Amino acid sequence: MEDFHEQQGALDRELERFIELLHQLLPKYHSLLKKEALEQHELVRLGEIESYLLSVNSKIMKIKGELEQNLFGKSLDTYYKLKNQAIEGDPQSRLKMEKMRDAFSEALQAGDIINLN
Repeated sequence: MEDFHEQQGALDRELERFIELLHQLLPKYHSLLKKEALEQHELVRLGEIESYLLSVNSKIMKIKGELEQNLFGKSLDTYYKLKNQAIEGDPQSRLKMEKMRDAFSEALQAGDIINLN
């Protein structure tokens, strides 16, 4: 468990640093974007920043997709495997499935996940 806390702290620091750097870059981008007449070097810089921000956005979307797939996709897969085992009569699987169902229900009510049905 100690390893988890170290990873959690490291990830939190990295994310905070990422947000800090983004907050330094975005005002530069916005000021160039709002400027009416750009000099050539400013136009080049605007294009570089915009291109970079698009690539950052793409990476963020990839990370978000991986998190959603791992958090919800694999959890649902586990849930349905437990459900099948419970139907076959395994009492341990039934208990685990009920705990997962309760957790999913709480997440739905809290708005943490969305029911698309």
